[in-house]
Amino acid sequence: MAAGSSLLQMEQVNKYFGDLHVLQDVDLGVDAGEVVIVVGPSGSGKSTLCRTINRLEPIDGGAIRLDGQPLPSEGRALARLRSEVGMVFQQFNLFAHMSVLDNVTLGPIKVRGQSRQQAEGRARELLARVGVENQAPKLPAQLSGGQQQRVAIARALAMDPKLLLFDEPTSALDPEMINEVLDVMRDLAAAGMTMIVISHEMGFARSAANRVVFMDGGRILEAAPPEEFFANPRTDRAKDFLSKVIGH
Repeated sequence: MAAGSSLLQMEQVNKYFGDLHVLQDVDLGVDAGEVVIVVGPSGSGKSTLCRTINRLEPIDGGAIRLDGQPLPSEGRALARLRSEVGMVFQQFNLFAHMSVLDNVTLGPIKVRGQSRQQAEGRARELLARVGVENQAPKLPAQLSGGQQQRVAIARALAMDPKLLLFDEPTSALDPEMINEVLDVMRDLAAAGMTMIVISHEMGFARSAANRVVFMDGGRILEAAPPEEFFANPRTDRAKDFLSKVIGH
């Protein structure tokens, strides 16, 4: 792939927390419309990788580009970047004192300058798309975890991002709620949304990923289409990881 043709390009990215080297020379390119699922043991650097892409964590070396532009470090340009890169967190991060509808319209009104009428029309469309349109007047605490996470996805989509990041979006959910969120994510993938997903859900990785990236110890050890990664992992670390997470 020609350099610069990817929507997202990470080159030799390094990140330290004190003496801990959490990302080590990470190279990753993601094309528009691609779904990349990042798997690996706890503490391998997956969430940190995700958080560097919208500068929730600054990097200590290397470069990250979105659409060929280096990530800005502060100010308006950074706010604009964050509106282009949506993020869905493990813990939903909805504003507890605001209705579901207001949670989804806040960004488009404040950041994108949309009228309330325009933002609410779009928010209702998105809430319908993720299956929670009838929850619009409620507060987040009145919703189940699965419903809250679907609202969080609608909120991220309301900004019309170029890229959506999901940081273990189902790990705080009860088992029966996991599929309702994964189904929404599968629909987004099928509709061509560019997504980077940190996940422990191997079935989802098999069915929705264009590429599975395996991380361990702050490094990307392998990246392959799911059928190849699951059937024939190249590294002993990946084989060991898969033997522990599949079939248990």
